[in-house]
Amino acid sequence: MGRRPSNKPTSFDIAYLAGVSQPTVSRALRGSKSVSLATRQKIEAIARQLDYTIDKGASLLRSQRSNTLALLLFEEPTAGEANINPFLLGMLGSIIRHCANRGQDLLISFQKQDDDWHKSYQDNHRADGLILLGYDDCPLSKPRLRQLVRAGTHFVRWGQADNDPIGATIGSDNFGAGRLAGEHLLARGRKRIAFLGEVDSQHPEVEQRHAGLEAAMLAGGIAPDRALLVNTVSGENGGYAGARQLKATGLPFDAIFAASDLIAIGAMRALAEVGQTVPDDVAVVGFDDIPAASLSTPPLTTIMQDTRLAGEALVDCLLAQVESRPHASRVLAARLIARASSGG
Repeated sequence: MGRRPSNKPTSFDIAYLAGVSQPTVSRALRGSKSVSLATRQKIEAIARQLDYTIDKGASLLRSQRSNTLALLLFEEPTAGEANINPFLLGMLGSIIRHCANRGQDLLISFQKQDDDWHKSYQDNHRADGLILLGYDDCPLSKPRLRQLVRAGTHFVRWGQADNDPIGATIGSDNFGAGRLAGEHLLARGRKRIAFLGEVDSQHPEVEQRHAGLEAAMLAGGIAPDRALLVNTVSGENGGYAGARQLKATGLPFDAIFAASDLIAIGAMRALAEVGQTVPDDVAVVGFDDIPAASLSTPPLTTIMQDTRLAGEALVDCLLAQVESRPHASRVLAARLIARASSGG
């Protein structure tokens, strides 16, 4: 004979009413995707009807999990004193929302690139896993990432997946995005396209954006001019300096593709100071679609990275590791948002 509901509702009571096993109820109430959406919704509705609440202390003790994820946000040079990439702030909101939807608490910590951040979270088990935002995706960062792997730490990072993957990576299709920007500018008759950004092995995301631009130009029968590549540090001031340096070469150019929106906005300021109009004289395309992009003068054409999907993918990938489920790195498509700065 089946179990009858008791005076104080338990997960067994919910299982009896839902016609499922008690472990299925536990997984469903944790938000596990191993339970189908229909079953999960049915179990949640019964739990609400019974006014059932989860004993988090007992649940965590049994699972030896904290049901807490840690997000480490690494500093990046920007204008002012914030030192936070505004694109990553947009992703932060998505991560917070999705953690809540998955029944996870979230610790947020601001870190410097050279801090011993990895030791703190490995040693005291404050979280079940780490999300790394803004961590340098370059050879200098790899020893610490390998140390996390050796220690069995669950982690996922936002960045460029490469041929030497260390842990799981979620990132945009930077090559495809660069090609989109190039095709957009070529379609508007631009042939002398400059690039502002740090193009080297220590910045693989930017390197791939530039490679995509060059691929689009070659496909369009235009030979890229490497003299129009100006290695520019991220930030509005970097973009301003990069555009001034570009003008100082005396070389003609009719378009700029910038590795970030902040670089593009700084470049437009520099062009205005020397009497060049955007987009009549120079078309400009940025990257990230930060809020300031639509508010610049003129509004900035840019490559939009899907921060909502990115945040959800980061959380889901990390929880798959924590729950010993299959997981993999992902490359997310980006899309071009045409505004006035490119004549769009």
